[in-house]
Amino acid sequence: MSAEAADREAATSSRPCTPPQTSWFEFVLEEALLEQHLQKPSPDPPPVQLIVQFLEQASKPSVNEQNQVQPPPDNKRNRILKLLALKVAAHLKWDLDVLEKSLSVPVLNMLLNELLCISKVPPGTKHVDVDLSSLPPTTAMAILLYNRWAIRTIVQSSFPVKQVKPGPPQLNVMNHIQQEKELTENILKVLKEQAADSILVLEGALKLNKDLYVHTIRTLDLLAMEPGMVNGETESSTAGLKISAEEIQCQVCYDLGAIYFQQGSTNTAVHEKAKEKFFKTKELIAKNGSSSLHFTIDEERLAGYCQACEVLTSSCDDASQQATPYSKIHSCMKSGKYQDLVKIFLEDNITLSLPEQFRQSVLRELFQKAQQGNDALDEVCFKVCVCNTVCDVLQGRIIDIQFCQLFLKPSKEKIDFLLEVCSGSINLENASEELKRRMAAFLKNLCLGMEDLQFVFMISSHDLFIKLLKDDERKLLIDQMRKRSPRINLCTKPVTSFYDIPASASVNIGQLEHQLILSVDPWRIRQILIELHGMTSERQFWMISNKWEVPNVYGNVILGIKDSLTRDLVYILMAKGLHCCAIKDFVHAKQLFAACLELVTEFSPKLRQVMLNEMLLLDIYTHEAGAGASGERPPSDLISRVRGYLEMRVPDIPLRQVIAEECVAFLLNWCENEYLTMQVPLPLVQTNPYVKLGQLLAATCKELPGPKESRRTAKDLWEVVVQICSVSNQHKRGNDGRVSLIKHRESTLGIMYSSWEYFFPLQEPLVLTTILSLFVKLHNVREDIVNDIAAEHISIWPSSIPNLQSVDFEAVAITVKELVSYALTINANNHFWLIIQADIYFATNQYSAALHYYLQAGAVCSDFFNKMVPPDVYTDQVIKRMIKCCSLLNCHTQVAILCQFLREVDYKTAFKALQEQNSHDAMDSYYEYIWDVTILEYLTYLHHKRGETDKRQIAIKAIGQTELNASNPEEVLQLAAQRRKKKFLQAMAKLYF
Repeated sequence: MSAEAADREAATSSRPCTPPQTSWFEFVLEEALLEQHLQKPSPDPPPVQLIVQFLEQASKPSVNEQNQVQPPPDNKRNRILKLLALKVAAHLKWDLDVLEKSLSVPVLNMLLNELLCISKVPPGTKHVDVDLSSLPPTTAMAILLYNRWAIRTIVQSSFPVKQVKPGPPQLNVMNHIQQEKELTENILKVLKEQAADSILVLEGALKLNKDLYVHTIRTLDLLAMEPGMVNGETESSTAGLKISAEEIQCQVCYDLGAIYFQQGSTNTAVHEKAKEKFFKTKELIAKNGSSSLHFTIDEERLAGYCQACEVLTSSCDDASQQATPYSKIHSCMKSGKYQDLVKIFLEDNITLSLPEQFRQSVLRELFQKAQQGNDALDEVCFKVCVCNTVCDVLQGRIIDIQFCQLFLKPSKEKIDFLLEVCSGSINLENASEELKRRMAAFLKNLCLGMEDLQFVFMISSHDLFIKLLKDDERKLLIDQMRKRSPRINLCTKPVTSFYDIPASASVNIGQLEHQLILSVDPWRIRQILIELHGMTSERQFWMISNKWEVPNVYGNVILGIKDSLTRDLVYILMAKGLHCCAIKDFVHAKQLFAACLELVTEFSPKLRQVMLNEMLLLDIYTHEAGAGASGERPPSDLISRVRGYLEMRVPDIPLRQVIAEECVAFLLNWCENEYLTMQVPLPLVQTNPYVKLGQLLAATCKELPGPKESRRTAKDLWEVVVQICSVSNQHKRGNDGRVSLIKHRESTLGIMYSSWEYFFPLQEPLVLTTILSLFVKLHNVREDIVNDIAAEHISIWPSSIPNLQSVDFEAVAITVKELVSYALTINANNHFWLIIQADIYFATNQYSAALHYYLQAGAVCSDFFNKMVPPDVYTDQVIKRMIKCCSLLNCHTQVAILCQFLREVDYKTAFKALQEQNSHDAMDSYYEYIWDVTILEYLTYLHHKRGETDKRQIAIKAIGQTELNASNPEEVLQLAAQRRKKKFLQAMAKLYF
């Protein structure tokens, strides 16, 4: 068999859709069939998918006789497959919009690199160094296409991407997705590093002012021929698809504008460049027309870019800022002219040019500024909210809840401004009947929702109100108000018997339900429910809001109350009280719970005890958020009530798990260890799992650091936690409906955890440290653990587990992460907790984050390195991990400096690091932090050997400092080392913080 025949047979043997014995003739025939496929009106599969198929087959690795995976061979089969992929792209006219929508970044990168290769761009050549004007038109166009795609990909990667909901997990699919994700990230990294070069290439393309040509199927066929058969046609000025200079400039300007706009988030001056490019694009489209472009531009997106650039580049004194409402609002927010802002919103209520989302975003920004302590903005927030609400009313949208909240306590000034906005937002002479009807309904409902008759009179006597509502409508409204309160008399005309007809029941019920949802006054809630039940007995009013939630353990008891009014009242009072407690509105929560307690005491001892339990939890929360936050101990009666709850033996009382959790945590937080370890009744320990665990924690903390004999309680706690962490077949739910994080095991304890942060909201540092060290030790016991996590008091726990396979170590790892994150919210300056956090990041290969926390741990215990970091914080293990982090981040000079921090300087690692020439740190500017003369001498030798004269002089200068002289006293040398340590660690902290 000839070599050519063997090559053909090998090429056909690996084709995916062809039987192994397919002839070379059939394979070549596919190329001819491709053109027929592309000429179909709706080819199946779509042409762009053929690119993926061809390139995947061309890049498929081969396996040699020794079963070793080899790179794809450069044979005739693979070259033809790549050519077929290029032909498909040529059929699509190299439209990047189409290609980017259907091809992944790795596939499109491969395709464009093949285009560069076939266009005779030398591999490894920097495009920025090439003179485009001297290249053949198709070669210059290939370079432009690649760099345009690079810029567009960088811009696209900065946009948020909606996560696709994954289907059923399949290992091979997941591996493929992960590989593609990693490959995409690597390509993006390279593209971002070369972004400056790509921008320069495109800027240079704007100066060409000549037509270029892009490859077609015909020119690709010519290139695939033998060199002698081409006759130079592909390099002439007429080969391929012609792209005019104006079209090239238009598309390049748009892409450059997009990258400049993206860079403007960190450098506002770049917005001026973006503005220039976008307006140039707009000008070219207006001149040539978008229909003539081979590469279409989204004109709506371009208009948005132009508008954003106008706003971002305008100054406060720029007259052009008056062009649009957007620029006016941006200027007012920037300069603090909030009254002018209100005027703009008032004017826009007539023109309605601002979108609803934009109005709401401005209001949110104002609310955020007001919450940051700017009390003067409260009035502005109200006025803007009123403008937005009136705009919503006129456009038939639902009124926002923020308006209802701001109008809970109306005032004369608020009513006056509201009426002013309503009057200024509608022209009664030209307004449609629909607009008048909407405004009238709004004012009418506003009156019905107010309790102060003075404010009702202000609205009902206003000129706008009188014009919008007919006489009979006004009289009907006044009659409704009279029935609500007999003292009201707002009608100046006598009311005839005709107007004594009551209003529609559904309108009244709807208004009362609205008030019921908003009210947090127990007495008012009771009044509203009495009125509602007087109107209808068919409704269950506890169901009118899906926000009213009561735990199932309580709901079953409450819904068993026979009297419907009492049932609704108890349910709503408890639901509102629990909601107020959740949002830390403890004042209203106490009022609601007290009213509910007074009500249920009359008929249900069971619900009375429930309310006493909830009020105990509320008092715990109130103390922890108030006096407890400043370190003040709780009153003795609160501690007694907590103990009483834990010792309670009332049968058939529904209990919430969270109350027991909070009670035990409360005793631990306030160091009631004596009670938990010595005074708690034995039956309570045996029956209440939370008390049992609290007792073990208290006993362990009490005996720390203690001798070895005192570790018996630590061993008991260890065994209990190991038992809890044992694997079962399924997760279970607690009474509150929470799914446990740590899997449950049927045990005598029967404890169920959601997470340690929720189960034990602990704040006592010693207790938190104990729990942390226990779980860290449990995490380290795993046989497959490579990097242990360090923790304080870790030596008190056992070193092994009899049944290692039974422990759910995945859940343990999650718990360690949650625990340390929660602990740092309690005290962000605990260096031991910071070291644990750093070790976690180190173990999960997040080296930059690990360095951040290692440095933060050192900073908090040394006054930002102005004092010496204690040796028990920066141990040799910590320093070695910092060295590894720097090494993997390619910061090799930092590695060499950190090698000096070890008790015995690691010269081998330091010298190896200094030999690396591709370092991502400041390199020679760090030499001033080196105090070890041996390392400095090695640096001098290394730079001399490399011929780096400047760097060698820096190293010599560092050696020549008198304080590093070996003849100096030890105290001087130590002081010099300490001073350099301080400066280096401070420089590192500024880099990673």
